[in-house]
Amino acid sequence: MSDTGRRSYQVGRERRDRILDAAQRCFRDAGYSPTSLAEIARAVGLTTPGLKHHFATKDHLLLALAERRFDLAAARALDRAPAHDGTRALRMMYDVARLYGSQPELMELFVLVSAAAADPSSAAHDVFSERYERTIDEIASAFQEDVDAGLLREDLDAHALARECVAVADGLQLQWVLSRGTIDFAEMVRVHLERLAPGILRSGASVDLAAEPVVPAIRRSRSY
Repeated sequence: MSDTGRRSYQVGRERRDRILDAAQRCFRDAGYSPTSLAEIARAVGLTTPGLKHHFATKDHLLLALAERRFDLAAARALDRAPAHDGTRALRMMYDVARLYGSQPELMELFVLVSAAAADPSSAAHDVFSERYERTIDEIASAFQEDVDAGLLREDLDAHALARECVAVADGLQLQWVLSRGTIDFAEMVRVHLERLAPGILRSGASVDLAAEPVVPAIRRSRSY
């Protein structure tokens, strides 16, 4: 790609991000249904046709926000330092739950687009199917690494447990929306994960996910 092409791509990417930021604010302040593309365009300093060059419909904007949320969650999970007590996957999921709890407007939009994704003919269906499988594979991989390291029970079905954890988190997001935000989403995820811990850890120990794991001391060889 030429320098001109790279600059053009970067400008387009930055404008797309500004549109998504504006859409997220508008949906948060006024709600998804009442907000028009024209209002979002004005908020970002574009004409409606200019906005449609990037997002043809409001549904396309909603799906792009959902994809951004998946990306943010993946980045947060990757930032989690490895634990040495078998709790890596649990701590990853709790970190992501806290991220979601800090952006409540995205929970409402996520539940909305999740409902649309249930229709195989919708634009969201393939995106959500692929992203869900990737998410479950990443969580399962973290569980399996700790199984292989002897930290989790060797009979653990990593993929089944990953699907269960995702299902609980998604169900709690729906309940958060239905309760109009009166439940503490991240705290309820934490309670669920901590309830799982003694049953999957080889040690059978209870854990406190709100506290950082203890880093094992480095053994030093004695010199004579």
